[in-house]
Amino acid sequence: MQIPVNEPLLNGNEKRYLSECIDSGWISSEGPFVARFEKEFAATVSRRHGIATANGSGALDVAIAALGLGPGDEVIMPSFTIISCAQAIVRQGATPVLVDCDQANWNMDADQIEAKITPRTRAIMAVHIYGLTSAMEKILDLANRYHLKIIEDAAQAIGQHHNGQPCGSFGDLSIVSFYPNKHITTGEGGMVLTDNQELADRCRALINLCFQPQKRFVHKELGWNYRMTNLQAAVGCAQLEQLSRHVARKREIGHLYNTLLCDCPVQRPLPSAHGTENIYWVYGLVLPDDAPLSATKAMSRLSTKGIGTRPFFWPMHQQPVFLQMGLFQDHHLPVSERLARQGLYLPSGLAITDTQIQYVADEVKRILQ
Repeated sequence: MQIPVNEPLLNGNEKRYLSECIDSGWISSEGPFVARFEKEFAATVSRRHGIATANGSGALDVAIAALGLGPGDEVIMPSFTIISCAQAIVRQGATPVLVDCDQANWNMDADQIEAKITPRTRAIMAVHIYGLTSAMEKILDLANRYHLKIIEDAAQAIGQHHNGQPCGSFGDLSIVSFYPNKHITTGEGGMVLTDNQELADRCRALINLCFQPQKRFVHKELGWNYRMTNLQAAVGCAQLEQLSRHVARKREIGHLYNTLLCDCPVQRPLPSAHGTENIYWVYGLVLPDDAPLSATKAMSRLSTKGIGTRPFFWPMHQQPVFLQMGLFQDHHLPVSERLARQGLYLPSGLAITDTQIQYVADEVKRILQ
C-alpha cells in the first residue's frame, strides 16, 4: 500500500473546462476563465478584488511590493512558516521581525507582537498555520493602534472562517495559494485579495511586467510576469464549485484521525482555537520530547510502510540562507524550534480513503509503542 502525503481530488468539471480552453485556443492569461475565477473566488471570501497569480509565492511578492515596503521598513511575522513569507520581505529590502508561535495551536503568538513593534514597523504578516487561524482580533487591534498594514497569508485556510468572517478577508491585502495540497488547486497558482481599488490596480500592474496602457513596451518600473493562465483558472473554477465539499471532507479526515489517535502519546491538532473550527489543512503530530524515536526516524519508518509524510516547517531564524545574510543572529524562539524538530504531518489529501487513514493510524501507534 502506497499512501502519498497528499493527493488532490479532481472529480468535478475540470476536464470539461480544460477542454473549453483547448477548443477555444484561450490557453494564456488572457482567456475568460481568469476573470471568472478572480471574480468568483473574491466573492467567496467577501473581497471586492482578486488578482490571480502564477503561484502563492508570487502573490506574496506582489503584496509586499504593492504596499511599498522596502529598505528601512520592518514587517512582523511568525518564524514558524514557509520561507516564501520571509523571502518576499527580504527581496524587497525590508526586514522580517520574527515572533514565536503558540505551542498549542502552532500559530503566531499574538501576545508577543506588541513588544516587537518599533518606529520602523510598517506591517504585520498574519499567517494561518495548518488549519487554524492567527488571533486576528488582537492583531487587527494592534494594527489600528500603531497604524500598521496587515498582510494576511490565508494559503492554508481556503474555506476557513474566523469568528464567522472568511479567511482571506482580513487586513489590507490577503494572499492565497492553489498548490495541489490546498483545499482547492490550480496545480500551481495564487491570488492577491483586497477591497482597495488603488492596491488592486497596483497588483495588476506588478503581475504584468508593469506594462503601460498606452505605451505597452515602455516601462517606468519593474514588475513580474506572475500571470495565471486560462488553463489554471479553468481548473480553479471547477475546484471552487467543490469547495464546501472539500472543507467538509477535510474535517472528516481530521476528526477520524483524532478518534483513531486519541490514546496515542503525541500532541494532536486542536479541534478549535480563536473562534475557529479546525479545517485540517494538514494533519500534524508533535512527538513528546521523551518519544522512543525522533520525528525524522518516525517518518523514515512510516515510509517503509508505504506512508508518505512531511516534516513541519523549519523556522525562519534558523534558515541557513538568512543566517548567511546576517539576519536573526542570536535568535532563540523555543516553541518554533521544538515544533520543527518534533513535528510531522500524515497523509491527509482529499483523495485519501477512510481505510487508508485507519492503516496510517495503526502504523503510527505501532512505531510509537
